[in-house]
Amino acid sequence: MATGTVKWYNPTKGYGFIEPANGGKDVFVHASAVEVSSLGSLNEGQKISYEVERDARSGKESAGRLQAAE
Repeated sequence: MATGTVKWYNPTKGYGFIEPANGGKDVFVHASAVEVSSLGSLNEGQKISYEVERDARSGKESAGRLQAAE
């Protein structure tokens, strides 16, 4: 699993971005991934682990399987 820091997340809009710990482009995170995780919500600066998943229809990547990072 990759780790990163929540750059920003807006629950009203239902999405945000994670800055990967190893550098590279920010990873999109959708509210649906937050809802199925045990986190409940995301906060700016929060350290999390995630897996990059590719949507079968659109081909776009996003963060999934979110967990609190140690």
